[in-house]
Amino acid sequence: MRQRLIDDMNMRRFSRETQRNYLRDIGRLTTFLGRLPDTGTTDDPRRFQIEQQGDGVPVPTMNSIVSALRFFFTHTVDRPDLARKLVRLTHPCKLPVVLSRDEVARLLNATTGLKRQAALSVWRGPARGRGADAEVADCAIDATPVRSRL
Repeated sequence: MRQRLIDDMNMRRFSRETQRNYLRDIGRLTTFLGRLPDTGTTDDPRRFQIEQQGDGVPVPTMNSIVSALRFFFTHTVDRPDLARKLVRLTHPCKLPVVLSRDEVARLLNATTGLKRQAALSVWRGPARGRGADAEVADCAIDATPVRSRL
């Protein structure tokens, strides 16, 4: 079955790195089940995901495992019923760092040279046209110094 999986991935021109990751992830499921994954029940993928989440596996890694298992169940062993039970997790997005008006002014005043000041002015210019300055001023932002390399 391992060779069949490798052949399926080669046929679709998966990179060596992707193949290595898929083989590792399917190996994790095999170890968890204690038997070949193609003989599993429809509850096995769910139990495996709960176990992975309980072990503290990061969301991007869990989603990568889901991709590997979906490919395996759908293309290699023709068990799409098992692939349907796999769930992709949402990855919480980090909010972008937004500077207040005072912080932008301090940044512009701290830069030396006309070229850098012009670059920073252009950099903040598009936000100004959309009225973002009013939104930024209302936000509570940590006033730690910001370093930017231009």
